[in-house]
Amino acid sequence: MQAKRILRQAPLRFSPYAWAKLLYMRDLGSTEVGAFGVSKVIEEIVLVRQHCSELTVKFEDSAVADYFDDQVDQGRSPEVFARIWVHTHPGSSAFPSSTDEETFERCFGTADWAVMFILARGGNTYARLRLSGGPGVELVLPVEVDFRLPFPAAAPLAWEAEYQTKVIHHEAPAPVPRPNRLSSNSAREELLLLDPFQGIGLHPLRQSNYDPWF
Repeated sequence: MQAKRILRQAPLRFSPYAWAKLLYMRDLGSTEVGAFGVSKVIEEIVLVRQHCSELTVKFEDSAVADYFDDQVDQGRSPEVFARIWVHTHPGSSAFPSSTDEETFERCFGTADWAVMFILARGGNTYARLRLSGGPGVELVLPVEVDFRLPFPAAAPLAWEAEYQTKVIHHEAPAPVPRPNRLSSNSAREELLLLDPFQGIGLHPLRQSNYDPWF
């Protein structure tokens, strides 16, 4: 399989409102938090109900289904609401983990384009655009807040209410003793335990002709 080229490209842009909301959500608790970025210039961060620890995020399947239904009802296409996966890291590193990479590949790998964005508590960021057309290209993106865009006032009370209803905290899973070498099946099972999109293959939208990921 031909290796994909990794280049540097134009920035991933956030509106001041979306950036302020993401920072606020990141700092409300000690766990990771996952969300969808809405619009190609990210104007909104939308949480879905999720189970989080310091190491993991898992979205509830029914919550993802409700999110897609709501966005479609508002007249939006998947290119607007289902291409940018946003999540936080509670530590100082924003570099994607092996679980992040496996999730991005499995859930977004055949979309025409998708973005993985990570914001660490220490302020570091990581953004990567995947283009699947032709030989496939992956672009590491700088990140900026575009203050030229109009934006509403911050709404910390509403943001905290959204966080409290959508984010369920759990203790990080304890390390499990295991042999020095894992079989490929065991390794995949271990990754799935940490996968925020675990179960999306059974998502009701994937049983119809409308597939929100593609």
